[in-house]
Amino acid sequence: MNNMIEFSPAEKADFSKLYSTLKEKVGTSLLNNDGLRIRRHLMQAVEQGQVSRDFFGLNPIITSLQTAILAVDEIGLRRDAVLAIMLNPCVEGGLLSVDGVSHDYGSSVGRILHGLQRIKELYKKNPVVESENFRNLLLSFAEDMRVILIMIADRVNLMRQIRDTENMSAKQEVSQEAAYLYAPLAHKLGLYKLKSELEDLSLKYLEHDAYYHIKEKLNATKAARDAYIENFIAPIEEKLTNAGLKFHMKGRTKSIHSIWQKMKKQKCPFEGVYDLFAIRIIIDCPPEEEKQQCWKTFAIITDMYTSNPKRMRDWLSVPKSNGYESLHITVKGPEGKWVEVQIRTERMDEVAERGVAAHWRYKGVKADGNMDEWLNGIRQMLENTSGMEAMNEFKMDLYDDEIYVFTPKGDLLKFPKGATVLDMAYHIHSKVGNQCTGARINNKVVTFRQELHSGDQVEILTSTTQFPKQEWLAIVKTSRAKSKIRLAIKETQQKEAILVKEMLERKFHNKKIVMEESIMMRAMKKLGYKEASEFYRDLASETLDVASVIDKYIELQQGDKTPTGDNQARSAEEFVLEDHLPATLTSNDDVLVIGKDLKGVDYKLAHCCNPIYGDDVFGFVTVSGGIKIHRTDCPNANELRRRFGYRIVKAKWSGKGASQYQITIRIIGNDDLGIVNNLTSIISKDEKLVLRSINIDSHDGLFRGNLVIMMSDTNRLEALIKKLRTVKGVKQVERL
Repeated sequence: MNNMIEFSPAEKADFSKLYSTLKEKVGTSLLNNDGLRIRRHLMQAVEQGQVSRDFFGLNPIITSLQTAILAVDEIGLRRDAVLAIMLNPCVEGGLLSVDGVSHDYGSSVGRILHGLQRIKELYKKNPVVESENFRNLLLSFAEDMRVILIMIADRVNLMRQIRDTENMSAKQEVSQEAAYLYAPLAHKLGLYKLKSELEDLSLKYLEHDAYYHIKEKLNATKAARDAYIENFIAPIEEKLTNAGLKFHMKGRTKSIHSIWQKMKKQKCPFEGVYDLFAIRIIIDCPPEEEKQQCWKTFAIITDMYTSNPKRMRDWLSVPKSNGYESLHITVKGPEGKWVEVQIRTERMDEVAERGVAAHWRYKGVKADGNMDEWLNGIRQMLENTSGMEAMNEFKMDLYDDEIYVFTPKGDLLKFPKGATVLDMAYHIHSKVGNQCTGARINNKVVTFRQELHSGDQVEILTSTTQFPKQEWLAIVKTSRAKSKIRLAIKETQQKEAILVKEMLERKFHNKKIVMEESIMMRAMKKLGYKEASEFYRDLASETLDVASVIDKYIELQQGDKTPTGDNQARSAEEFVLEDHLPATLTSNDDVLVIGKDLKGVDYKLAHCCNPIYGDDVFGFVTVSGGIKIHRTDCPNANELRRRFGYRIVKAKWSGKGASQYQITIRIIGNDDLGIVNNLTSIISKDEKLVLRSINIDSHDGLFRGNLVIMMSDTNRLEALIKKLRTVKGVKQVERL
């Protein structure tokens, strides 16, 4: 399908306006011919049809201008990054090469574009972006930190532009990436405004009802909230002014996403979240008076309002490990409402706002060792005049001891540096490792000794004739692979021992000798063996001669008495096989398609939501590797997607069989005489329904009952629920 760009009149107007705005913002940092050359490249790309719209139908030249303006305003990027953003559509369309850009605009612009292209190649491998490993690999591939900053800006702009798109599947995928990957990165870099926007827009697109519920509540209470803040701070301003302090105050409302997280964590409605906003008092004073004036402000406020000592945080006396300094107190203001007050100086506020405070340390985003120090310095470098030069020399050395490789399905696996194909094979499964003959790395066949490198896409090759050997222990790097190889060798030796033992028994039988275990054990010891495994191993390798074993056995046997006892063989008729097989159940012959049109995959139906034929469902890959099928409206669905999005697979029903499913229906109604009989009568009249159990509890004139019923699909379920609701006295019927 031809999706090449043809500018609409509105897009032409947008282009001119955006280009002028951007030129005005970064004009002082541009070189003489930058503006003319880049405009010529963009127009040439359009005229030659080398730039096409993305899968949302957006014009990439327009979106690159929007992203560049956002990167300038919100992050502080300048010439090199802006040129890289604007030229990226030309490079992706094949009009320009990275080397050509480096020659025309400088090596720094070329390096940023090279990083963007490398990350584009990573995405082509269909990675599971929700994994922590992908974020680490992304950072190591970026080469220049401005690449990550550009990607964050690009994702924020994309989230703004896809508000009205009809491509809901792509919209959800982009939103999930924003929540799992880009928002935490923005948070770590101190880009709190962009982080909050990414989280809010993700919530808006993924949980529409929750987002608008909170937004409407905030809008409805805004006037009252503003009036309350004004009423709260007025007396504080007066007291602080009278005390001779120089300061300014500001209030901020929590983001919609933050409020939603509190509602879920505290399991309360919107009205139950009492700290919807915080007041910040920022004091202007000399460095030597900072602590004195902060504590003076603290004393004035706690004299005016009752404080909650349990929610007092003193990062003034002992700053946080990342340098964050502030006093946080929660006081009971007018109308008995709790209000959070933060007290800090201009210097402390500047440090916090630049990102060095890195609030993620106490808000649940995990740190990654020395990555902390690496990320914390970025924004400060960007603000310095020599920031770009320093960035050129800023090398990422975080993952010298780790590598990340892709599976064919896009999963990312982490290994120590020096790990081989054989390590990866044993990481996947013991059987895969035992039968590994090599791999296909980036479509090139290699041996299992091949060392892995970050970004490799690896497909393990196996053969049923392959088996582990002792020398494999020197090839692998991980302790996991070593232990599995040792176990496999031990199991192989045990199997060989069984075969050798059977061979030995046949030799004895051919010589008309009855082999007894006790005499054989004595023979082993006489031959110098302490372990039976060593004895059979030497027999298998022919290091030990079978004839010498037989001779030693006969020698020992002749010195023993013939065993006596009841050795008479018993008839097979005396044995009875007891049938303990369970009663036959209706087989699950409905057809469920999992993933990309895969049928016949083993799965189990989740007990938390009990899906049946006709339900909208999805698959979840469990720790053991099996697939559990959940309803899309399962109580656990949102949490599974949030925490384990990379283990979600698509699923849908595609063929009806004769399967029966167990479902539970809850009924609440008046405890009238005969109502239970009326309910069970409806079920008994339908021959395709089977009532498995009924549990009724009556209290204060109301009954609550759970009916467990076997049925075939959702159509029959909906029909049954509709009939049950017609029974007089029934107030509520719902499926559990």
